[in-house]
Amino acid sequence: MNDTFDFVSSGDMPALVAFSTPEWLDSAKSALNELGYKVHTAATHSDFLLRFGQTHYQLVLMEELFGANTPDENLALKTLQNMPVNQRRHATILLIGNAFQTFTPMEAFKNSVHAVINSSELFLLKQLVEKAVADNNTFLHSYREVQNRVLISGTRT
Repeated sequence: MNDTFDFVSSGDMPALVAFSTPEWLDSAKSALNELGYKVHTAATHSDFLLRFGQTHYQLVLMEELFGANTPDENLALKTLQNMPVNQRRHATILLIGNAFQTFTPMEAFKNSVHAVINSSELFLLKQLVEKAVADNNTFLHSYREVQNRVLISGTRT
C-alpha cells in the first residue's frame, strides 16, 4: 500500500522514522515492526514535517544527521526543538547518532528529545525503545490523567 494513503486507526501504534543511513533505517523498521508499531518513513525534512503535522505519532526515531551533513543542518530536528511542547507531547522522540552515550539525560535535554541512543547500540533498539516509551509514559502519566479528567468534565482552562 502506498504510504500516502496508509490509514492509522485508533488501535494502531504509529511510528515515524527519519533516517538517511539505509542500514539504520532497516534496523529501525525491523525492531519497530516486532514491537507492533505501524511504521511510516520520511524521506525529506518537508516529508517529515508534513507527516508529523498530520498524525499523532506515538514514537519518532530520528537520525541526528537526517538529510544533513551536520546536526545544525537537520531542519526537521530544529523544527521539533522549536515547536511548543503541547504540539509534540503525544510522541516519544528518540535521537540516534554517533556522538551520544545512550540514555544520557543531559544530552537528551540539550536536544529537546526524550532519549538519545548511540548508533553502535542499534542492535538493542527494540529494548531501548521499550524502555524510553515506558519512561516517558511514567513521566507523563499524571499529566495525561488530569488532561483526560478535564476533557471528560468539559472544563476548560
